[in-house]
Amino acid sequence: MAGRADSTVLAGARVVLPTGTVENGRVIVEGTRIAGSAHEGARTVDLTGHWVVPGFVDMHNHGGGGASFTSGTVDEVLTGVRTHREHGTTTLVASTVTGEMDFLAQRAGILSELVEQGDLAGIHFEGPFISPCRKGAHSEKLLRHPDPAEVRKLMDAAHGTAKMFTLATELPGGIESVRLLAEHGVIAAIGHTDATYEQTVEAIDAGATVATHLFNAMPPLAHRDPGPIAALLEDERITVELINDGTHLHPAALELAYHHAGAARVALITDAMDAAGFGDGQYQLGPLAVEVKDGVARLVEGGSIAGSTLTLDTAFRRAVTLDRIPVDDAVQSISANPARLLGVYDKVGSLEPGKDADLVVLDADFALKGVMRKGDWAIEPHLG
Repeated sequence: MAGRADSTVLAGARVVLPTGTVENGRVIVEGTRIAGSAHEGARTVDLTGHWVVPGFVDMHNHGGGGASFTSGTVDEVLTGVRTHREHGTTTLVASTVTGEMDFLAQRAGILSELVEQGDLAGIHFEGPFISPCRKGAHSEKLLRHPDPAEVRKLMDAAHGTAKMFTLATELPGGIESVRLLAEHGVIAAIGHTDATYEQTVEAIDAGATVATHLFNAMPPLAHRDPGPIAALLEDERITVELINDGTHLHPAALELAYHHAGAARVALITDAMDAAGFGDGQYQLGPLAVEVKDGVARLVEGGSIAGSTLTLDTAFRRAVTLDRIPVDDAVQSISANPARLLGVYDKVGSLEPGKDADLVVLDADFALKGVMRKGDWAIEPHLG
């Protein structure tokens, strides 16, 4: 049952702070924010045996709850947002997929209004400026070179809410587009790319700062032709997105990324599509038909993986249990790092006084038990 926690002390839990985990810690909520001290008469919630971590921040998400961010109505988009919020994602960027330019510009206008309302944290354009060689679940006939003028058109249509563009930076116009995005404070992400190692280094030097779902939709690592993966892992300016759903990455690949880049340069994402939190069945991803079976989304034609059905509570639980990632590191990757990249770390991404009261309550086995966003319980923990 949802409700406002006007003056609440969450006590007794293991609380993950930027400085580390505090045993028997407490988080004080006053109204919509985290406070440094509690008012007299504040309600206390005993969370002994639980964890309290910052709300999750997903910077790459195409939908959920049966709804698409690329094609859904406003109400459907909000359904997708609520679905992910109930799985711990309190800050979410809406990602589009490849489409006609005018259609994407129209969608940007619709999504930008939801950013202004505070329901979304921004817009990520994944496509159409990507390589046909590594298109994944994008319509090849709608792909185009990353012309800076067209990148600017989508930026303008988003009215200042564009947060990230995924580009195959080796294509004509790619480097110029990276520079344009960097100049305007928008993330240039390298992905769906067939770039060489050298071309990737050039894009990083031009201002690219993110690797879109590292390992996926790019040439594999090879010892004489290291390609983009080596360049993206080795450069401290790059944050690497990882989809930790057990399908997109072998656990050894995830371990390699954490070992080489370090937790401070990993962002755990979902790359979720409509079926996240909804179930198996037939779906559309942009103009392409998708079948979801046993939780895995694939194109009906060709069988390419078509996004994921992942939610971030599952990604977090996998990271700290199956993958043995330290809890503090996983929190950094799923909250603080994406919040910094999106320019919202002053408000979200950690449990500090003055920030939004966005948090997730987990039990001792890291199963989700509660979600709070701006002081409101999206899922109130029922303890007993």
